[in-house]
Amino acid sequence: MEAPVTEHRELCLTCRRPRLVCWCDAVTKVPSKTHVVFIQHPREFRVPVSTCRMAHLSLPNSELHVALTATGTPALEAVCARPGTAVLFPTEDALDADSIEVPPETLVVIDGTWSNARKVVINCPLLSKLPRVAFRPDAPSRYRIRAEPDDAFVSTIEATAIVLEKLERAPGRFRPILTAFDAMVERQLDYANSNEHQTRHVRAKKRNSVRVDPLAGLKAASGSLVAVFGESNAWPMDALNAPAGEPELLQLVAQRLSTGERFEATLRPTRPLAPNVPMHLDLPAQTLMQADAREAVFARWRTFVKPGDVFVGWGRYCHDLLALEGHAVDAFIDVRASLCQLHAGRPGSVEACAGRLGIALPEGRGRAVRRLEATVSVTRAALEGRATDALAPAHAREGR
Repeated sequence: MEAPVTEHRELCLTCRRPRLVCWCDAVTKVPSKTHVVFIQHPREFRVPVSTCRMAHLSLPNSELHVALTATGTPALEAVCARPGTAVLFPTEDALDADSIEVPPETLVVIDGTWSNARKVVINCPLLSKLPRVAFRPDAPSRYRIRAEPDDAFVSTIEATAIVLEKLERAPGRFRPILTAFDAMVERQLDYANSNEHQTRHVRAKKRNSVRVDPLAGLKAASGSLVAVFGESNAWPMDALNAPAGEPELLQLVAQRLSTGERFEATLRPTRPLAPNVPMHLDLPAQTLMQADAREAVFARWRTFVKPGDVFVGWGRYCHDLLALEGHAVDAFIDVRASLCQLHAGRPGSVEACAGRLGIALPEGRGRAVRRLEATVSVTRAALEGRATDALAPAHAREGR
């Protein structure tokens, strides 16, 4: 029997790609003498197969900023003012990387289409004054999932590897960072071929074309369900002076549906709080900084979790956060994905779904508690056969 197509795909928190085509296991870190500063055009940031983040993760001596200009960003302004800084930008007056006797200490690499990269450099007084470096690739790009307009055009990670080898006079030294690039290309091609070159948006039209109950797994585990929600200390990718590391769990809440047993905990952060975290979590910064020690919370969590528990979440973010903390759960159901199959569309936020059920959500205990209450309410409605009440638009309910 053919399985229904799901719309929401589990994402890797590091490479931001669906797990099916994640390339993190192929990343090879290579140290460089040259400090590389990537400036990624905001439009390129939204491109799924952009290689700028891949290059940044492969080069420990690098930093990544998402910006249209260096002006107004103190870290980038400092880079441009630093002696020995150049920008990789092919113009007629650019210096050939092969002929530079004293290589730059810092190299700025612009990530974007040629048109967008040109605007970033030309329209920024700080970048436009920097010495320019160029090179001619020895072979066409290996970027087989994207058509380059000219043989001289290569991907950002390819350009970075080539120019670093030329500047540091180290042929082949940076070739290993292309391992992740090649893996990404192969996985994208394999995934496309296995799906007969159809995009997920085309396949979504076939969702639930066979008689499969999207809620079957939820109903089968009804006596073992534990709703769970988590919030994190996650810095924006383009934030200045962002501490290294993955998002860390800050608030963990859960409820056993069969008994109503609750788990609520706020965890003390180990890194500085991202600027907008208190606002997003609806908790004062002081409350977060004075929260319980993390090991004490996880000790309580291990006591709360029982063999046979099946966890239910709205999306897989909490599932991934627990895994990053070393507390992965064995069984997990993404109720949002199940409702997407049932409804053949996006159900909206879990709070909106709870609102359609007439559920009043608690205030004053943080966003995670509200979202847990909403997840519990929507899950119970699904088990009782009332899932469509949570999904139906307001005007449809009023007209019944």
